[in-house]
Amino acid sequence: MKAYSITNKHPLAALALSSLLPLAMLMSAQAHADCPRGDLDDLYCDEDGDMVADRPADESEWANPDTLIFAYTPVEDPAIYSDIWQPFIDHLEEVTERNVRFFAVQSNSAQVEAMRSGRLHIAGFSTGPTPFAVNLAGAVPFALMGSDDGQFGYTLQLYTHVDSGIDSMEDLKGKRVAHTSPTSNSGNQAPRALFPEEGIVPDEDYEVVYSGSHDQSMLGVVAQDYDAAPVASEVVERMAARGLYDEEDVKIIYESDRFPTTSYNYAHNLHPDLVEKIEEAFFSFDFAGTALGEEFEGVEKFIPINYEEHWRVIRTIQAANDVRYTREDLDQE
Repeated sequence: MKAYSITNKHPLAALALSSLLPLAMLMSAQAHADCPRGDLDDLYCDEDGDMVADRPADESEWANPDTLIFAYTPVEDPAIYSDIWQPFIDHLEEVTERNVRFFAVQSNSAQVEAMRSGRLHIAGFSTGPTPFAVNLAGAVPFALMGSDDGQFGYTLQLYTHVDSGIDSMEDLKGKRVAHTSPTSNSGNQAPRALFPEEGIVPDEDYEVVYSGSHDQSMLGVVAQDYDAAPVASEVVERMAARGLYDEEDVKIIYESDRFPTTSYNYAHNLHPDLVEKIEEAFFSFDFAGTALGEEFEGVEKFIPINYEEHWRVIRTIQAANDVRYTREDLDQE
C-alpha cells in the first residue's frame, strides 16, 4: 500500500481522508463520571493512576480506523519531513495492514486539537507540549527515539554570536534574548525554571522576545537580530547538518542536563489490537540506511517509555512556571 503525504497546502484533504470519530463519541459517559483523573480533562478517566487517559470502558467507543493519520511535531519545512518519514510510514502500513497518511501540522495547539477531536491517531509531540497532549487530548506516550544502549534525550543550549561580547550568563543582563514559544520546554519553560539558579531571571534581567521556533531563534542569533537564544540541541544539530548556519558564527555559554525528546503517542481510544500493531511497528523499525536515520543522527531505534516516569522533569519545570494544562495555556504558544 502506498502512503500519500498531506502537506500544509491540503489541510482539508487530511480531514476528508481520515476515519473521523464524531466528537460526540468522545464526549462519552466518562466526561460526566465521578472517576479519578488528576490533571486530565473531564473527557478522560485515570483509574490505574498512571497519569494518562484510560481506554474507554465501552468497547463501542474503541476506534479501529482503516486509515491511520500520523503527524510529526510542527517543523520548519513540513514537505521535507513528509519525505523523511516515508520509510517509517511504509513500515507502519505493512505491520498494521492499514493505509497511513502523513498530516503536516502548523502548530502545537492544532496538533493537540486534532487528536482531541479524533482526527489524529498517532503523533510525535514535542517535549513541552506532550503534557498538554496527554491531559487535553488523551494522548498516550509510549516511545522515544534512542540509541541501541537505550540512551535518549537532548539539552537546552544557550547560544550567542561569537562577536556578541557575551561570555557568561551574567553578560545577558540588559540584553534581548529570543525564546521560542510559551509552551516550549527548552525554548522557554526550562530557561525560566533553570536560569534563576545561574543568577539570571528572564523578563527581569533580560528582555524576552518570542521567535516562534528553535530554528528562527538560532538564525536570529546568527544574523545578530537577537543577543542570545536558548534552543534544543537536537534542532541545532539537524540545522548544522543541513548547512543552515555556520557553526563558527556562534558559541554556547550554557548547557543543561538532558531532557526527553519528542514523544510518540497513540490516541487513548484506539482498539487494543491496533495499539499492539502500532507498538510493534515502532519497536521493529530499523533506522539504518533510511532518510529518518540520516536526519536523526545517533538515533538507532524507538525505545519504550512511560509518561509518568520520563516526563517527571518536564512536569517539574512546567510547575515552576505555573503552567496549567488548559487549552488557554496551550493557545499562548
